[in-house]
Parts: sequence; structure tokens; C-alpha cells
Amino acid sequence: MLQTRGRITAAEVADELEISERTARRDLDALGMAGLPVYSLQGRGGGWELAGGGRTDLSGLTSSEARALFLVAGPSSSATPEIKAALRKLVRALPETFREEAEAASAAVVVDSTSWDGAREQNPPPLLLDPVQQAVIGRRQVRLGYRDRQGNETVRVVHPLGLAAKESAWYLVADTEAGQRTFRVDRMTSVVPTDDAVVRPEGFDLAEAWERIMGDVDELRLALRAHVLVDPDMVGLLRMMFGYRMQLGAAADGDDDGRVPVEVRGHHVYSLAGELAGLGDHVEVVGPPEVRARLAEIGAELVDRYG
Repeated sequence: MLQTRGRITAAEVADELEISERTARRDLDALGMAGLPVYSLQGRGGGWELAGGGRTDLSGLTSSEARALFLVAGPSSSATPEIKAALRKLVRALPETFREEAEAASAAVVVDSTSWDGAREQNPPPLLLDPVQQAVIGRRQVRLGYRDRQGNETVRVVHPLGLAAKESAWYLVADTEAGQRTFRVDRMTSVVPTDDAVVRPEGFDLAEAWERIMGDVDELRLALRAHVLVDPDMVGLLRMMFGYRMQLGAAADGDDDGRVPVEVRGHHVYSLAGELAGLGDHVEVVGPPEVRARLAEIGAELVDRYG
């Protein structure tokens, strides 16, 4: 602020940084005691100045780093009041040549988390997210109260290793007596830090751990696999429909009609058959038998209704 405005008053500092005037005066005095050429002018029109046009880059950011930070964090609809306040204060510490570009970056992008098919529910951060973050950063074990999906409540001591956010949900990755576990933060009933330090597994990497967790969850959620023969010009449509749930298979024995073997995964016989039914005779489900049987039922129901 001193660099930007030349001369400031304690009242202006207090208003900008959301502190008391007493704290502002104390901090301005502390800058001078720390060796910066800050001095005060008494009387009407007085205030605080940097002697001799003193300059300092308080942030240490490069131009591209400052731009990237404001581009990502500035427009985020999920940014907390603390993030927005921190950005307001940080822009005052940037060198003047960086400041205009950083402020422009914060208004250059809009983040829309809703889908084209409808609004996605926007949930506020879980109540216990802050103490969980503090435990992860401070590497302190916590006594965790938790309610599982069935409503059963437990209390256990865990070693917080990291946090992951997926869509609107936050998850804690932690070590327990039973091995590594993942806990939804919005199901936590209490988080009490202990005096014991976290024991991190040797070589632990949060990104790699989360990738393994997602793979395990997918195996549980998408346990049903259907083997399908599809016309070559429909492969692109299947990719759009199924995304990562689709995988090209090996050529089927004796299949010489040019159709492409594909494996698709789903949650349930009814949902997977329902997705495939809309493709009509462009696809043929080879197995499992229960998916073929459900497709036959759908066909009969449609003929009965519309035939």
C-alpha cells in the first residue's frame, strides 16, 4: 500500500486490511523497526511514507506466477472469503508492473460448475473441513468421530495424510490401525487433534494414493461388464456415451463381419441395458446373459407399447 499510494494513514490501512487502527499503527511501526525506511508525518495531511522512494517486492512472485494465481483462484465460485481477502491483500504487495495484469486475470475467466443438463447442487464446505486441513498441514493425529453410510458411528485415532476434493465432496486420506482409509469430511461428527505426530508411510504420494482409491471405487461401483459387438461407425458414439467406462476389446473368434468388440461397464443390469437399448441393432450384446435377457424384455415392452 505504501508503494502504491505513496502516503497512507493508519485509518486507511485498518480499513483495507480489516484490522483496528491500533494494530495498523503497531504494524507500521514494526516495519520501521525491521529496517524498512518507513517514517510518519505528523499533523494535518500526515501519514506514513517510504523514505527515498524505497521499493520492495513483498510477494517474491514472477509475473507469470502472479497471473496464474489470479487466473485460477480469482474467479472461482468456490473461493472462500479467506481466499478472496488474501488475494485482495496480495495484489497490494505485487510490483506495480505485475498488478494490472494480475487484476485483469482475476476477471478473465468465469467458473461454471453446472452441467448443460441441469444445475448441479452447490454445497458449502463441510463444517469440519478447517480442523481437518489444520491436522493435515500440521501433521497431527486426530481422534475422529465418523458416521458411515449406514448411520453407524465410530470414534478412532487416525493419521491424516491428505485431502482430496471430488465434485462437491471432500475426502480425507488417512492411515488407521486397519490400514489406509478414506473418510468423507461431511460425515465426520468430531475432529479432536492429539499431541502425537502423524507417521507417514515411506514414499507416500497423495496423487498416486488418490488414483488408486478412485480405481478401487470404480471397481466396486462399475462391477458389471458387458461384451458388445458394435458397427465401426458407432464406436465414436459409444465413447461419448460411456467415456472411461468403455474399452476396445480383442477380436472375437470367428467374427469376420467387421464389427468391433467393445467392453462397457455399468452399475446395474437395468441401467446398462437401458443405455445400450437406445442404440438398436447397431450393437449386439454377447454377454452376460442377464443383460441380453433385459434387452429382450425392453424390446418386448417397446413393441407392446408402440408396435
